[in-house]
Amino acid sequence: MQLSNFHQQLFDNYSRYYESRVKYRRFKHQDLVVLLDKFKKNNILSNSITGKSYQKRDIYLLKAGTGKTKILLWSQMHGDEATATMALLDIFNFLTANDELNTFREKILSETTVYFVPMLNPDGAEPFERRTAQCIDMNRDALQLQTPEAKLLKQLQHDLKPDFGFNLHDQNTHYTAGATRNPATITFLAPPIDAQNTINDVRKRAIQLIVQLNQHIQTFIPNQVGRWSDEYEPRAFGENMQKWGTSTILVESGGYPNDPEKQFIRKLNFIVLLDAFYQIATQSYQNEKLEPYTSIPPNEKRLFDLLIKNVKVKDSVVDIGIIHNETTVGSSFYYSGQIYDWGDLSVFYGYEELDGQKLQVKEGKLYPQKLSVIDDVARLPIAELLQQGYLAVQIDQITPEQRTTHTLPIHIISAKEDFNSKIGEGKEANFFLTENGKIRYAVVNGFLHKVEP
Repeated sequence: MQLSNFHQQLFDNYSRYYESRVKYRRFKHQDLVVLLDKFKKNNILSNSITGKSYQKRDIYLLKAGTGKTKILLWSQMHGDEATATMALLDIFNFLTANDELNTFREKILSETTVYFVPMLNPDGAEPFERRTAQCIDMNRDALQLQTPEAKLLKQLQHDLKPDFGFNLHDQNTHYTAGATRNPATITFLAPPIDAQNTINDVRKRAIQLIVQLNQHIQTFIPNQVGRWSDEYEPRAFGENMQKWGTSTILVESGGYPNDPEKQFIRKLNFIVLLDAFYQIATQSYQNEKLEPYTSIPPNEKRLFDLLIKNVKVKDSVVDIGIIHNETTVGSSFYYSGQIYDWGDLSVFYGYEELDGQKLQVKEGKLYPQKLSVIDDVARLPIAELLQQGYLAVQIDQITPEQRTTHTLPIHIISAKEDFNSKIGEGKEANFFLTENGKIRYAVVNGFLHKVEP
């Protein structure tokens, strides 16, 4: 299907609607409250408190439009999955704007009524953790309803009886679109209603809409759309929403090169969701066949953050796959590079790859002098230390915040930590790569640095 002008205009003019006060994923509930405050008296977008979390934080419901077709969206069911929440803020700005896209906007507002729950799990969002304050995965609580947040969502579905539902999540950045090197930047699913993968009229509408959304978003991320596993999970909200009569679409925000805060993926969510509203408003999705849905490549976990191929480790030649784990510190985070796998990784790929055919792994050394503060490290001749085989420095005082901000190409640890440069699955990714005995690269905390002679 040819890309409509609306999609391109949304893409080109996105900066107009971008909510610039939220640029990072680890914003808090109070940050959201401030941003939603401007919609309390808005004529187009109403804002109200619909319930409270386990820790008594307000959960908000926003409503736009007056049409007969109802749409319900919920984001951040998992507290550490905030990409779509950011996109919803941009959508709120779009829906309340007045510009040359009014025809598109007014079609949505006149034919549909859209309900948004932009942060369903505010307690989990506070520490940026998946589960609720009760340590329950809310997306496995659709039947028992042990959490107040799950009860709220179930009640909304019961009271509003939405025709369509959008379950908005983030997924691991290491998934690919099929057996390719392409990250699954956006992933869709029409959740099954039973273990037999039955397609009733409710699920059929979700599948048809996904077919159309996939065709349109391919223009911006060709071959980077995946399909989530349709293995039936009877406890999940997606499956049960579908069974309760709401045509439900799962949207997962995955990975994209050089987008650690998922700002480009946020933009894609903005386009996908507004596209969905418009296709629902015009009912154009009803013309789509079902077969293209199964042609969307399934998600496969085939990406590392760094993949070093054909490197010699003692007497073996192996591939080394490294991932960057995130540790949250307040509103920021730092990476912990880990050797996730090694051996024959010929069917895997990396966001960054290095052919190590002429290289050999060498363990690094700990700088013998303990330093006081991180500023002392910056004054060291780091390039020379790397050439001499020193890979880590101990300092007496280092805060979690300093771990998030320093960009020095040497591993910095506290005086209480031990340094181990041994290679192995599950170990920290800190080692050298040598060629004919000379150090060519340093892998520091999972990141590759070229060592200049």
